[in-house]
Amino acid sequence: MLITTQDTTTLTDQARTAASNAQEAFLTNWVNTTGGNEYGEPMYCGFAWVTVYPEHKGNTRVGKQERRVLESMGFKKDWTGKAWQLWNCTGYAGQSMDVKEAGAQAYAEVLRGAGFKAYMGSRAD
Repeated sequence: MLITTQDTTTLTDQARTAASNAQEAFLTNWVNTTGGNEYGEPMYCGFAWVTVYPEHKGNTRVGKQERRVLESMGFKKDWTGKAWQLWNCTGYAGQSMDVKEAGAQAYAEVLRGAGFKAYMGSRAD
């Protein structure tokens, strides 16, 4: 997978847009279904992120290029050193894990469409 800087910018924009749209759609549906609350979001607090597993070893030419692409998209190595993670991919300021999960899932789907092994992860606070 060889991606140029321009491709990376376009892919990042597409993924962020998809994630933001998914979060807005989730919140709209939640308000319409439940009537909402005083905080404007579900009350289950937590975190969500996107994890990407590289296709190539990090010491190869293609692996180094893949690392540069992920870093330029804001990803950082996870604690295992084998995967890359991007927490709160849209910068959502609320605390609802449900909303953050909707965004992270949409972001991961865009990356999978571009050939990455990308998955959404989450945990409660």
